[in-house]
Amino acid sequence: MSQHLLELASLMAIFSFAIVSPGADLAMVMRQSIVHGRRPAIITSFGIGTSLMFHVTYTILGLGLIISQSIYLFNIVKWCGVAYLIYIGIKALRAGQTEISVDAAPSGEPAKSQSAAKAFGLGFAANALNPKPVFFFLSIFSTVVHAHTPIMIKFGYGLVMATCLIAWFVGVSLFMTTPRMRAAFTRASKWIDRASGLVFIALGIKLATEKAA
Repeated sequence: MSQHLLELASLMAIFSFAIVSPGADLAMVMRQSIVHGRRPAIITSFGIGTSLMFHVTYTILGLGLIISQSIYLFNIVKWCGVAYLIYIGIKALRAGQTEISVDAAPSGEPAKSQSAAKAFGLGFAANALNPKPVFFFLSIFSTVVHAHTPIMIKFGYGLVMATCLIAWFVGVSLFMTTPRMRAAFTRASKWIDRASGLVFIALGIKLATEKAA
């Protein structure tokens, strides 16, 4: 096996744990699936995956190293993320019960209209405003990827990871928009909104306590 395949296999072995671990991205996709339906949730998934490539890009180009070594820059990114998480958390807490029709077409027509741009932006912002990927990608790339690996190969690694992340969240979106699941979550939507709101706020508080080093 070539060096590049070994690097990719090692990266994916580590990244697979990050994909399935609960966090703001998963909470966002689940809520999009429940409240707005399959299509916005899938578009949100692509927003998250695109944002991952954003993190990979500046990590490869060295910007991640600058942020990780500057408390000032870290705090700017961190507090933007904290404000965003708490904002969407409070918004979810204030939401009422969502009526989700179980007679929707298999494509998953949304219960509430949401533009593709907004759905994409929600996913992109939820991931882009989280500074933790800065350190995640810096650590795994510096540990697993050889310094002399060509930049385009490194971008290829990032593209594979982004594709896997999108595939995972698209799967979550499809599962959460089946008629049976939609019927169950319609009945419990108010409490799901409250729970997801608390999760977002808790993640924001947790992020607020993160240190740059």
